[in-house]
Amino acid sequence: MNSPVALPQEVWLRSRFAEPRTVEPLATGDGHLWRSAAEIRPAAVLVPIVRRESGLTVLLTRRTAHLNDHAGQISFPGGRSEPAGTGSAETALRETAEEIGLAAARVEVLGELPQYVTVTGYRVTPVVGLVTPPLDLRPDDFEVAEVFEVPLTFLLDPANHQSNCVRYEGRERRYYAMPYRQYYIWGATAGMLMNFYGFLTT
Repeated sequence: MNSPVALPQEVWLRSRFAEPRTVEPLATGDGHLWRSAAEIRPAAVLVPIVRRESGLTVLLTRRTAHLNDHAGQISFPGGRSEPAGTGSAETALRETAEEIGLAAARVEVLGELPQYVTVTGYRVTPVVGLVTPPLDLRPDDFEVAEVFEVPLTFLLDPANHQSNCVRYEGRERRYYAMPYRQYYIWGATAGMLMNFYGFLTT
């Protein structure tokens, strides 16, 4: 894989994953409040950190409006673990290749973030991977309406972090949001990004 010269931001990112340490998550999800333990299924997503000359970016997708789960929302590429026993990194890379056409050969896995339990019944393991362009993406039109990138510096700036509250099925739910241009990044995706922020800055 041809690699551009590493920028200071990339060197810092690598150093954070190279250090053996444990960081408490800022968000764990509340899916367990609506589902039994037996109903919660394992899944994995890729947190793709793209190496751009102007700095690192985070690649995200906007889901199509007709999907049953999280329709129209901003998400990471990924999916549920199949077959059972498949590792999180393997699942994330496989599902990402199927969803947006990003080849696993373009991704260097750096590590994993804390699991997040979604209200739709998934225990999601975010797998952080450093992605080297060119990406040559081929999004699945059924699942993905759009692929876009957000500067990592934007997502790591506390000024862009919101904490909100909503009532859902008689319960109060708190959730994070990180609005970026026309994109409203919230819920599980924002929660996992907050854990990424905590991991990198603690």
